[in-house]
Amino acid sequence: MRPGARQHVSRAAARRRAFTLIEAIASVVILSIAVPTMTWSLAQAHEQRVNPVLTSRAEWLATEKLEQIIADRHSTTRGYSYLAVGNYPNEPAVTGFPAYSRAVTFTETTADLSTSGTGYMVVRVDVTWNDGTGTSRTMSISTVVTDYTP
Repeated sequence: MRPGARQHVSRAAARRRAFTLIEAIASVVILSIAVPTMTWSLAQAHEQRVNPVLTSRAEWLATEKLEQIIADRHSTTRGYSYLAVGNYPNEPAVTGFPAYSRAVTFTETTADLSTSGTGYMVVRVDVTWNDGTGTSRTMSISTVVTDYTP
């Protein structure tokens, strides 16, 4: 092979190692499209990861309060007559969970659970919090207790 030919191949290879202006512009355009999309996807993934945790915690807090009310109903010192809103005040910030608020309502009914009366009580616990997007959410959990002594 001639020395000049070899040198020509080396120069072509040397020129080919660098980026051209068109390649640089193309990579900037591709990155400008891909990076915002990836950032949005990460934000959505964070929301989808956080919201179930927040909802699960709200369910746990509602169940905790409902179990406390049921325990008071079956208590030998408190009983059915203790179940009143005054004994379970609203909690604007649940102790240990300041991002959650909790409220309890009692509705006295008859056995059909829709007519006003006595003997049955619908107990509802509402827990409110803000989800990963800042939207206010409320979870309600209910049960029925009765005024009887087994």
